[in-house]
Amino acid sequence: MEAKILDLLPLLRRYSRSLSDNTPDAEDLLQDSLAAALASQGSWRGRNLKSWLMTIMTNQNRNRRRRVRNAPGFTNMEYADTIATENPQSDPLERDRLQAAINLLSDENRSVLMLVVVEGYSYAEVADILSIPLGTVMSRLSRARKKVADTLEGKNIVALRKPI
Repeated sequence: MEAKILDLLPLLRRYSRSLSDNTPDAEDLLQDSLAAALASQGSWRGRNLKSWLMTIMTNQNRNRRRRVRNAPGFTNMEYADTIATENPQSDPLERDRLQAAINLLSDENRSVLMLVVVEGYSYAEVADILSIPLGTVMSRLSRARKKVADTLEGKNIVALRKPI
């Protein structure tokens, strides 16, 4: 099982980065998720290891966010971390704008967007991974795509001065 998990590390690292606000948190999430998976190997039924690991990571992320949100003195900070890409884009700011737009999404919408668009899961697989109805997957994905598109088009920018 450990060898199969090692083969999935790039995918898991990508997903942890999409769920986290910064690289150190992503690495912590990845490590915690792998530790939880190895500790509960007996609960894996041998079906789809990738979905099982993604479910564990999703649940670990929910638990971490809940703990942080309920901690006294919590302040929500926005990080402008970069998305890992294989091919650099021609506009160096384009990746930063995309990351900023994705960071504006709620955790639920971001998870669905990353699982469907980046990881290529079907709607049914995402519904299974996140333990939500199929219709919820479709509506969250639609809202996420619209919000990212609106942000990238600049529809969310408020003019500070009236045009002359």
